[in-house]
Amino acid sequence: MMDAMQKTAIKVLMLPWLAHGHISPFLELAKKLIHSSQRNFHVYLCSSPVNLDSIRLKFSCDPKLSNSIELVELHLPSTPELPPHHHTTKGLPPHLMPNLMKAFEMTRSDFTNILETQKPDLIIHDFLPPWVHDVASSMNIPNIAFITSGASIMNFSFHFTNNKIDEFPFPEICPDSLIKKFNQLRETSLKDDVGGKPLHFYETSCKIILIKSFRELEGKYIDYLSTSFGKKVVPVGPLVPDPVDDNEGMDIINWLDKKEKSSTILVSFGSECYLSKQDMKEIAHGLELSKVNFIWVIRFPEGEEEKLEDALPEGYLERVRERGMVVENWAPQVKILNHANTGGFVSHCGWGSLMESIKFGVPIIAMPMQFDQPMNARLAEVSGIGLEIKMDNDNGRIEREAMAKVIKQVVIEETGEVIRKKAREMSDCIKIKGEEEIDGAVQELLKLSEM
Repeated sequence: MMDAMQKTAIKVLMLPWLAHGHISPFLELAKKLIHSSQRNFHVYLCSSPVNLDSIRLKFSCDPKLSNSIELVELHLPSTPELPPHHHTTKGLPPHLMPNLMKAFEMTRSDFTNILETQKPDLIIHDFLPPWVHDVASSMNIPNIAFITSGASIMNFSFHFTNNKIDEFPFPEICPDSLIKKFNQLRETSLKDDVGGKPLHFYETSCKIILIKSFRELEGKYIDYLSTSFGKKVVPVGPLVPDPVDDNEGMDIINWLDKKEKSSTILVSFGSECYLSKQDMKEIAHGLELSKVNFIWVIRFPEGEEEKLEDALPEGYLERVRERGMVVENWAPQVKILNHANTGGFVSHCGWGSLMESIKFGVPIIAMPMQFDQPMNARLAEVSGIGLEIKMDNDNGRIEREAMAKVIKQVVIEETGEVIRKKAREMSDCIKIKGEEEIDGAVQELLKLSEM
């Protein structure tokens, strides 16, 4: 009998939404598939040229990737408001988001041509565009939805879009701010007519739905989501990239090397969240009051860049230079979180950042801003791996004293040891399990490809 690895490779075409927080887990899932011991996979990762350019360099140091993962350009229509460099959410002015969604939905013809050329056995796709199932079905190709957020927020979304929020069974992770945000999002979606039918992908996904999560964190939410969707929801693990042994960001790592174990926090709010001037100054003062070492990554919206010295309180960089490093735009987040001297992560709680923090056993100091982040922050706190910084009740602003208090509790004080211990335990659990989740997902994909 022919060995399983000698069989013809299963060809999988992946179509993520045009955001780094979606493309990255799709790429990590692709890596897991091509390294599977159960069967050969060949992956076509499909996105706009500007997004593919941002990940092309990752392929140069790993021949296995370039041989088994092909980058396929999907061309969105360009307009004066949405030129090719804006065919991504990175650096996209917020008011152009509906334009980007509409442009993505207008790629049906180009996507169809790609399918006819590559002839994949399976399609793994995101929540958009809404016509993927129709195109796949017309060509008799199974399509599988891949959720890059958590099961908890998807359960909330299901209840919300079906007007059953009063029946949501997990109120402990459902802040009032999230309901407000979803109301605003629903009004925007209806007004702009973008995004298609809410949660349409769960109805059209073939038999299973993949999700970037793991049972130790979200077991009951995954099970409930399977019941709600009437389809098996299959976790594929945290999908966090391994730290790369290169020279990027080594000035930061060399600085971190000189600190004591677990003494330093990373402060970063992702690539699509920006602080107001007032919040930036409160955070600056909060970090100073905490007296904890820190690496703070600051980003400015496109067109609003300014010198760090001008954005921060007067004399700040000089005052904190012994225990604080402030960097602009980028830092090697995975390397920092994997470092023994990192003891906490002040984060917006985007799902990707939360997964990275959990994988490396770093407690979360939560400062959620938008989308699913308030619920992710609650999930971290309820799971015992972090604490949320409470905002000022009157204006929703960050307060320096509240921030300093939570940082000290999580990183230094004896009362925070239970959080630090829980974060380490969850990290150890992920390491012990290894590839258990991805192996289960591969088995499900094999069943579909052989139908």
